[in-house]
Amino acid sequence: MFGLIEKTGEKSRYHVSDIGRMGCFLVAAIAGVFKPPFRFRATLEQLREIGVNSVGVIFFTALFTGMVLGLQGYYTLRKFGSEGMLGSAVALSLLRELGPVLTALMVTGRAGSAMCAEIGIMRNSEQIDALECMAVDPFRYLVAPKFLATMIAIPVLTLIFNVVGIFGGYIAGVGLLGVNPGAFVSGMQASVVNKDISLGIIKSLAFALIVVWVCTGRGYYVHRIRGAGFGAEGVSRVTTQAVVISSIMVLVWDYLITAVLL
Repeated sequence: MFGLIEKTGEKSRYHVSDIGRMGCFLVAAIAGVFKPPFRFRATLEQLREIGVNSVGVIFFTALFTGMVLGLQGYYTLRKFGSEGMLGSAVALSLLRELGPVLTALMVTGRAGSAMCAEIGIMRNSEQIDALECMAVDPFRYLVAPKFLATMIAIPVLTLIFNVVGIFGGYIAGVGLLGVNPGAFVSGMQASVVNKDISLGIIKSLAFALIVVWVCTGRGYYVHRIRGAGFGAEGVSRVTTQAVVISSIMVLVWDYLITAVLL
């Protein structure tokens, strides 16, 4: 009985201290973004890695997501004789929910895991310790460019996702199922308002912060995470953990933001 209580207390203390570490990491990372000298070239390189190299994945994910929405929406709306509202259903689903969420999940799997593994390897090989010994702030040097690039890239990728997804819904609904193109476009124009667009932008910014915070933070503290171990195996476990935690937090905050702002 006492052993169970001791283990429960030990795990609780570890999780509380882990939350505190991640909170301190977020504050230090944001402070590093505003600390000169600014690393514009490194930020551009991260933009290329996180944003430009993710366009292909985002494009195909958005295209087929929009086409599936077009097919499912058509067969659902046809039961009520409302096929003309297909454009509205596709656009609102993408702008409010699927665009920001799926973009964040795709970027987490493709770029977030890479960020976590990169920083985790640097921590295990003592490169971060070497930076600190040379009085170089690792948050400004390593983390700040990734923060800036992610906060820029994910909203832009979300916009691309929305546009391509609506186009995919148009292809499925108008091109394959014969929905009137005028009804598709007019329904979308009549139902989409500025609040829907701003909600998607707010979500994309929140998800970008979550992804870069969790992925870089887990890599930075790879040596303090219980059960991670050292070497390549430890980095792989922490990278998997970062992707899972980021994905769950994106879905949780999607609900919270929707509940508060709708």
